[in-house]
Amino acid sequence: MLCEVFEIPRSCYYDHCMRRRAPDPERVRLRSRVNELFGQSRGAAGSRSIVSMMQEDGEQIGRFKVRGLMRELGLISKQPGSHAYKKATVERPDIQNILNQKFDVPAPNQVWCGDITYIWVQGKWHYLAVVMDLFARRVVGWALSNKPDSDLVIKALDMAYEQRGKPQGLLFHSDQGSQYGSRHFRQRLWRYRINQSMSRRGNCYDNSPMERVFRSLKTEWIPTVDYTTAQEAQRDISHYLMHRYNWIRPHQFNNGLAPAQSEKRLNVVSGIS
Repeated sequence: MLCEVFEIPRSCYYDHCMRRRAPDPERVRLRSRVNELFGQSRGAAGSRSIVSMMQEDGEQIGRFKVRGLMRELGLISKQPGSHAYKKATVERPDIQNILNQKFDVPAPNQVWCGDITYIWVQGKWHYLAVVMDLFARRVVGWALSNKPDSDLVIKALDMAYEQRGKPQGLLFHSDQGSQYGSRHFRQRLWRYRINQSMSRRGNCYDNSPMERVFRSLKTEWIPTVDYTTAQEAQRDISHYLMHRYNWIRPHQFNNGLAPAQSEKRLNVVSGIS
């Protein structure tokens, strides 16, 4: 009766019913891939990130379709909301804010940023220091310790210095943490011929690229039940920073490419893995 009312052949109705019964192999494959990438991100990847990762693998797919597949699978990205930071203007008198939020850097090994955050491990706080190359937002050094002292930030700096081929004449920027202002750390910078820059006191915008790394780490990767041992934390954080963040996770700053992939595609770094 409905087919007659809308002047539709009954064969169209039966064809529609048969299509709904028979699964689409291509859609099943895409759903499986979307679910796999979402799981690998520990529930953090949204449709934009998943599209970038699939396109990087040669898959021809758009964001609208990925959103539909995620909706069918019931996948919801666990991205945090916005956060309002306070602004400040007080500089450290002996270490100026040379960078001054000029985060667009023309080449690698020109400006590095560093910062410290805290991670709950084995029932107590541990401290994570990270060094990032601002050119493609690539993590180049890190260290984890149960003490937030100058040795922690020096270990992260040493790793970056060795991994990047002992570059000369670069600028290192950080906040006004006591570890970065210590004589021990400043002597290491002097030995490596690295100039120093510091954010204004209490101004998170002056070191916002580092804030974004820690935000991603804590909201996307750190387990809600926390780590049971320091060794587990070391392995898991290393995997995220040096593998997933650098090589897999799409970054908006690089037009959807992961930091290391962006460096590799532009052929601007040689001999750096």
